[in-house]
Amino acid sequence: MLTSLFLEHGFTFFASGWTQFAAAFGLAFLIFALFGRPFIKMMHRIQKRGQPISENVPDAHRKKAGTPTMGGLLIITAIIIPSILFMPVSNPTGWIALLSLIMFGAIGFVDDYKKVASQSHKAANGLSPLTRLGLEAICVIILAYLINKTIPLYIPELSLALPFGIILPLGIWYYLFAYFVIAGSANATNITDGLDGMLAKLYMPVLIVLVVALYGATRIGFMDTVMFLPTASGLYAVLGAAFGAVLGFLWYNAKPASIFMGDVGSLALGGFMGTVAMLLKSEIIMAIAAFMMVLILLSSFVQTMYFKITRKITGTGRRVFLRAPLHHHFEELGWPETKIVERFFIMSILFSGLALVLLKFA
Repeated sequence: MLTSLFLEHGFTFFASGWTQFAAAFGLAFLIFALFGRPFIKMMHRIQKRGQPISENVPDAHRKKAGTPTMGGLLIITAIIIPSILFMPVSNPTGWIALLSLIMFGAIGFVDDYKKVASQSHKAANGLSPLTRLGLEAICVIILAYLINKTIPLYIPELSLALPFGIILPLGIWYYLFAYFVIAGSANATNITDGLDGMLAKLYMPVLIVLVVALYGATRIGFMDTVMFLPTASGLYAVLGAAFGAVLGFLWYNAKPASIFMGDVGSLALGGFMGTVAMLLKSEIIMAIAAFMMVLILLSSFVQTMYFKITRKITGTGRRVFLRAPLHHHFEELGWPETKIVERFFIMSILFSGLALVLLKFA
């Protein structure tokens, strides 16, 4: 909206994607600076007892009882407002990214609401896994259809871009692939959001990789390995707003957290991340950049499956980790929470660095 208005009045520098990125980043961070503390106080009043602490976490987490959750509501707001103001409104890619944010955020909101309303300490006190996976599948089908419509004619429909310029047509399997990318990203960020400040810190290096991929996709010759996707230019403001919102949220979520992101935030950011990766045809690159989150998700999956299989075979369930997901395993080993967050953050930077190398040379 504002971008179109500025351009009509001769402010041509707003045609630059980086101007849109910077403006959206600044406004998103400013929203948190101005409304972060009042929002936290409001959540305290509304929720009263805050987020119940799951029985499936180390005992040290009990002291976090009473901390309000659903901070993701302000994250989503701080992304949507600057995006709409500064992105080119006629470009569909920005709207698709925001749609994913809203849809997965809505699923997370229902999950959070059930947890806060029930005040149950059981590990599964929100939506049932089957219900949530089903809702995610509906969202992915809609998003995958829309994403495929933005791909230029010189790229085959329903296809996957592999490193070294390989295009793999998937046909109807494209939708299954989209489910693994988008819903997998949503669930990876959701599982990762277990320690103060961790998801925000692991998320930002991945955002940087997506921004570089975006620049490569909108500049012919900048990266020979990246497909030229002119419609992707609509994502500059959206990614700028996401970066500013996550950074602003970290101000209040750093240990000791004043507010938790909640499923409304973690699912929204994950679905958004996977959707942007598919819009940029950078799914494999994103998976490498977000590999720390992937490892955390896999640790929970391996723990659950190994326990079920050994219980069926021996009658007694056994565990691979002291506690899952992975960050809780290190807590049980005696690592301080801040050390786990910082070391996982370092690993996220390293994986993102590898992704950048592959983005340039693969």
